Amino acid sequence: MLVQPYLFFEGRCEEALEFYKKALGAQVTMLMRNKDNPEPEGNKMQMPPGTENKVMHCEFKIGETTLMCSDGFCRGASAFQGFSLAISVADAAQARKAFDALSEGGKVDMPLAKTFFSESFGMLTDKFGIGWMLQTTPK
Repeated sequence: MLVQPYLFFEGRCEEALEFYKKALGAQVTMLMRNKDNPEPEGNKMQMPPGTENKVMHCEFKIGETTLMCSDGFCRGASAFQGFSLAISVADAAQARKAFDALSEGGKVDMPLAKTFFSESFGMLTDKFGIGWMLQTTPK
């Protein structure tokens, strides 16, 4: 069994992918657009007109983790609630770099700082509404 996050960016998927490439070195491993659907008539998901070039399905890697995403129904407003993506890095410098990059245009929920369980730990919500928790891996 494998559990993987699937993120729906409601029309902002490519913007999010570019942001995560810059912020975290994300690598897109597969991308399919709505126009690439081999069975558009048989698809139960009816897409709004003008969304042919939007992302139907994408897989990307951040470090060793594969995430999946799409533009969803292109409704314009994503609602990411009740979860955060957690990143563990080797040292405080890596944590700071990733934290600062992800928080650009977003909101810091808990500043990156030393805690009783980690040399560096912080929480933020990025500009797409994704919650992130960053920490150094305990040694």
